[in-house]
This record gives sequence, structure tokens and C-alpha cells, in this order.
Amino acid sequence: MNIRHGFIDSIGRTPLIRLQGPSEATGCEILGKAEFLNPGGSVKDRAALAIVEDAMKRGVLRPGGTIVEGTAGNTGIGLALVGNALGFKTVIVMPETQSQEKKDMLRLCGADLRLVPAVPYRDPGNYVHVSRRIAEELAETEPNGAIWANQFDNLANREGHRVTTGQEIWEQTGGKLDAFTCAVGTGGTLAGVALALKEHNPNVRVVLADPMGSALYAWKKTGELKAEGSSITEGIGQGRVTANLEDAPIDDAVRITDETALPVIFDLLKKEGLVLGGSSGINVAAAMEVARQMGPGHTIVTVLCDFGTRYQSKLFNPGFLREKNLPVPDWL
Repeated sequence: MNIRHGFIDSIGRTPLIRLQGPSEATGCEILGKAEFLNPGGSVKDRAALAIVEDAMKRGVLRPGGTIVEGTAGNTGIGLALVGNALGFKTVIVMPETQSQEKKDMLRLCGADLRLVPAVPYRDPGNYVHVSRRIAEELAETEPNGAIWANQFDNLANREGHRVTTGQEIWEQTGGKLDAFTCAVGTGGTLAGVALALKEHNPNVRVVLADPMGSALYAWKKTGELKAEGSSITEGIGQGRVTANLEDAPIDDAVRITDETALPVIFDLLKKEGLVLGGSSGINVAAAMEVARQMGPGHTIVTVLCDFGTRYQSKLFNPGFLREKNLPVPDWL
């Protein structure tokens, strides 16, 4: 019998899905790692589990203790559910601009959700800094330990992806892949998968996919952190080089606009039955761009991060899309 034991054992081992439309459009095999099929609904379940298991192993988090994190939503959901399964409380600090669906899900999970204004990282009121201060305060009084998950700079994040996501992709493709691309929030997924794939074959091309409003495309191309424009995508894009991203073996970067990514999302839903979020649209559009650069006959893998239902009030809201002068599908 093939039975998984509870929430924790259900994280990972997600399938690779051949994306028919993108594959046919490019003459390449475009494969999506179906991370939306993790039990918490996103790729962030992996980082959440890796961070918590590392803290438990180091003895800084014991049953009944508290996990604190600043997150755009999905990592918070993963941490709350991992915490529920392992007996921990969670305090989640999130920018108030994130989707209502993610806020609702965090409350449903039982997390102590604290919303703060969306301000740049350099501001002391940024959600990351607020979460760190809360964790430090709780650590002084919590008898079973309180940790700051620190997903952006905690290397347990990318190590979790190196030993699971990256190895799974290598095994699922039989080592027959030419490139991997995905966007960066913390850098854990891209860096961890890159390290794993390059261990097996240094010639696998690793490409950073960047939305508008993020500084990482310019960083990779010119060495300067410089952002242009904006994006409605949540949880990806970065204005600094996180510890998870430092020294990651990245070969190149592509920049994808919302105007390019949204039709990809809508086509995958309407024609292939895949209801995906904005970061998945950026990723698949980037995989298609990498495929065009490399030419027909190659295999490119990317990440399908989460369900589009977490962004229904934005991504699938005609009024919101028209307000932003973004494409609206005729069937919506």
C-alpha cells in the first residue's frame, strides 16, 4: 500500500506536468513541478517544514513553542499547518496589501495574524523586521522556545529544496532536462534546485525569472540592484540579495511582465484545467522565453507554485484587472 502518514508526510513528491500549450508553442518540453498539490496548497510547505525541522533538531523549538514569521502569505500558511501537525503555535506578520484569501486562510489555520503597512525593507516597519522583533520578545518568555523562521536568510530553506525538490526533478526527468527557471521571493526554491541539479550536471541552465518591480533581473544582468515598473504578483520579486540567493549557481535572468504572464495563466486554466496563481504565470512565461532562446527540442522545468483561488479577488477579478489596464479573458 502507498499511504502517506499525516500532513507532514504528504509534503513533497509532487508530479511533473507537461504543459501542452506552452510546449507546442515553443517546440520544447515545458514541464511544471506541481507544487500547488502540496497539502498546504503551495511550494512554501517545503520551506516551512525544512525550517521547523531544523529548529527542532537544534533544540531551539520544543513542543508547545511558537513559530514567528513575516510572509506574503504562503509561507505563513505552511508554517501554521506544519505547526498544527507538530504541536506549535504560530504568529504571522503580513503586509496588509496581500490577498484577502490568504488572510482568511491564515485565520482559518488558527495563526495569530498581524497585518502591517506595506513598506520597503529599509523601513523598520517592514513586515520582516516586525516579525523579527516579535520573535525576540517571545523568546524571552516562551518556555518551549520561540523562533523567527527568517525564511529569506535561513539557509535551511534552500537546503530543504536541495535535498527534496531538486532531487525529485532530477529523478522525474531521468536527468534529461536542459534548463530550470523560477521566480525568487526568498531565493530558496531557485537556489536549492539549482544546487541539486548542478551537482548532477553542471550544464543544466538555471535562469532567474523576475517580475517587474523586482531588482534581481538588473542584479544578474548588470550587478546593480535596480527595479523598474510594478507587478500584481504576490510573494515574488526582491529588492535585495537574500542569504538563500547568495552564491547560488544562476546562469541568466529573464524579466516577465504581467501583460505576458496573465494570458498564460488564463490559457492554462481554460485549456488545460490548471488553476494557478500569478507567480506560476511568471514562471511558465519565463520557461517559454528560455525555450525560445535555446531553440526547439529542449526540456525546461519550472514551478507551479500555488492555486489561483488564493488570488481570486485580484487575478480573476475583471474590475481589478481593468483598473490596472491588464488583460481580461473573455470568459471571465
